[in-house]
Amino acid sequence: MKICVVGAGAIGGFMAVRLEQAGHTVSVVARGPHLAAIKAHGLKLIEAEQKQVATSLVATDAIRELDTQDVVLLGLKAHQVEPVVDDLPALIGPNTVMVTLQNGIPWWYFQKLGGDYADQVVTTVDPRGVLFDRIDPDCLIGCIAYPAATIAEPGVIRHIEGNRFPVGELDGSKSDRVQRVSDLFAEGGFKSRVLDDIRSEIWLKLWGNLTFNPISALTHSTLVDICQFPPTRELAVAMMGEAQAVGEKLGARFRVPMEKRIAGAEGVGKHKTSMLQDLEAGKPMEIEGMLGVVIELAEMTKIEVPTLRSLYACVSLLDRAVRDGGIRVRGTPVQ
Repeated sequence: MKICVVGAGAIGGFMAVRLEQAGHTVSVVARGPHLAAIKAHGLKLIEAEQKQVATSLVATDAIRELDTQDVVLLGLKAHQVEPVVDDLPALIGPNTVMVTLQNGIPWWYFQKLGGDYADQVVTTVDPRGVLFDRIDPDCLIGCIAYPAATIAEPGVIRHIEGNRFPVGELDGSKSDRVQRVSDLFAEGGFKSRVLDDIRSEIWLKLWGNLTFNPISALTHSTLVDICQFPPTRELAVAMMGEAQAVGEKLGARFRVPMEKRIAGAEGVGKHKTSMLQDLEAGKPMEIEGMLGVVIELAEMTKIEVPTLRSLYACVSLLDRAVRDGGIRVRGTPVQ
């Protein structure tokens, strides 16, 4: 298959190497030093003691240089999609599927969903409704990326743990094309169940992200630190309880008990969340897609979320201090 990974960061790069090594024709869209390193030396993946280098992939920062793909893996963060939305049609043919890998509630959440909120625009992640209007939901397949990975250095992805990428149609159907995507991921060594309720799985992943990411950024702590320190564990429980009330009001089912979800985060160990990684790199943090969007949905469903609002205020101010105030947070290696 011809596969394009738009946004070959930690997760996108992880998938790109695995799928290229499985024999597929892979192109990646990246920027800056990361792109330069990939062009010069290929894209390297480090997993435990094993190293793989994808040298046959095409790397570019210009989507329009590429042609129609069989599968597009959209690995950009929520706020990064709108700037490239007009370029994406270059990759899309009549049979192309676009698999969305964003953390948090996606722009398409209320598309192909009946009920009181059908076709509602999620303004936190799609402020002007551009993604809603310009990306055909008929080409989309939802996906949740569970693995933890980092960009160790430009052109080098380090896989920390996990290999699950469940997928699902927006309308919950078990189509041939979603099965093909699942089979494709399996060829790359991933576990990829086909789900009939992709939104509930989105909430299950988001449940941890909206909690541990902002706490991690504010405290400079890893997942295991947060879970094993009683005050922050209690804070996580409060945040997750508020989020669960919102998700359930929208029809989501939380198939995993809260304590098991927290134990899963604790089991990841000394891993810096993506928000903490972005903070230390001086990059904008993915606050709106993980936390701000849940506050929007809370307002929509008339549910009070005071703890989520407090964390949102603090981490948003931190993000502004980094972006506008020139503050830099120096990271330290995880022991």
